[in-house]
Amino acid sequence: MNLALIILAAGKGTRMNSDLPKVLHPIAGAPLLHHAMQTGAALSPARTIIVAGHGADQVRAAAHAYDEGAEVVMQEEQLGTGHAVDQARDALAGFSGDIAVLFGDTPFLQPETLERMIEARKTHDVIVLGFDLAELQPRYGRLVMDGSRLERIVEYKDATEEQRQIRFTNSGLLACDAETLFGLISDLSNDNASGEYYLTEVVELANQRGLTVTAIKCDEAETLGVDSRTDLANADAIFQTRARSAMLEDGVTLAAPDTVYVSFDTVVGRDALIEPNVVFGPDVTVESGATIRAFSHLEGCHVSRGAIVGPYARLRPGAELAENVRIGNFVEIKNAELARGAKVNHLSYIGDATVGEAANIGAGTITCNYDGVMKHHTDIGARAFIGSNTMLVAPVTIGDEAMTGSGSVITSDVEDGALALARAPQVEKPGMARKLFEMLKAKKARQSRGS
Repeated sequence: MNLALIILAAGKGTRMNSDLPKVLHPIAGAPLLHHAMQTGAALSPARTIIVAGHGADQVRAAAHAYDEGAEVVMQEEQLGTGHAVDQARDALAGFSGDIAVLFGDTPFLQPETLERMIEARKTHDVIVLGFDLAELQPRYGRLVMDGSRLERIVEYKDATEEQRQIRFTNSGLLACDAETLFGLISDLSNDNASGEYYLTEVVELANQRGLTVTAIKCDEAETLGVDSRTDLANADAIFQTRARSAMLEDGVTLAAPDTVYVSFDTVVGRDALIEPNVVFGPDVTVESGATIRAFSHLEGCHVSRGAIVGPYARLRPGAELAENVRIGNFVEIKNAELARGAKVNHLSYIGDATVGEAANIGAGTITCNYDGVMKHHTDIGARAFIGSNTMLVAPVTIGDEAMTGSGSVITSDVEDGALALARAPQVEKPGMARKLFEMLKAKKARQSRGS
């Protein structure tokens, strides 16, 4: 199958009330555009064309972040969907195969539905995707059928009262041979209520030319578009519900499913336990049998089998936890690898570091990795014991089975098996505490009288 995708992403999205292009607003941590591209990518298209307009540079950057091979073309004027598709004509000059037209703000189309559209192309020249409205609404074009033949698509504002009662509704998605599609688009007219070139008119033109045209159905939820912040919130809620259900089906234990937030690419293995109020940002993999405890936040990280994270822990990008690692409450890990059985149980920051097997990091430990200009690395050896409230000033290496005394500020490497102490001697002055309090109280009394 030789397939090209045209994804329409030029709309400003006025109702979003935002400077950000509509297709870049996120659902589950990914732009709407990425969801559309992900659906299309399941069919391994030979070409992917993004039609951009408002915020084109941002749209281009987002498209290339998902697929470097995606091509972005411009729609300088917003003259309708037919005009938008026509902007891909030059980019697809000489292309021989099918074209599927998708919308960048329709995130829930399933790959299986797109596959059915392409399969239907074997027996029909033009395929339109439709759905049955649960409730009649004054917003969608209606599909006028004659048996299995799609006669025409009538925009609601141009429809008769009888046509407005039709429940079979246009999704806007279409599949057609490239040469045929662009030939039909060349004959589009803007003689309508909006003065725009409707892509929907290709159905009527195709019938006039004796081509075979039909419509296939999908679930209404697949066609949900995002036009406002309310739509965005509703779409995100739908995504979350589906993702949590899939996790449960895959054998993941969610103690309180409605409180867990996942991203579009979250991967959690079976028999993992996810406690309440956990947030998964983008690029997280949690292996089977791991436990993520309540109120933890993870992004850009990998958690191996048997590891326990949290509660109230934060894993940032580059956090790599091996099997049976323990990350406790109020611990933050960033760009660090923790080997098997390592423990960081309380109130610590480990960043730009390597922590060896079975090492124990005491409460309040901080890797001081940033000098104001550059980041530096800390290397902690296997079975090392880092005393509570240790400051490890990078770059620094702590050897295997070495130990640091509590409250130390370590600025030099510590060899294997050594004990490092780096703190000032304790000085005790008998009776000084009472004298100091008396002095402070007297000073406060004088200030009160003066006021």
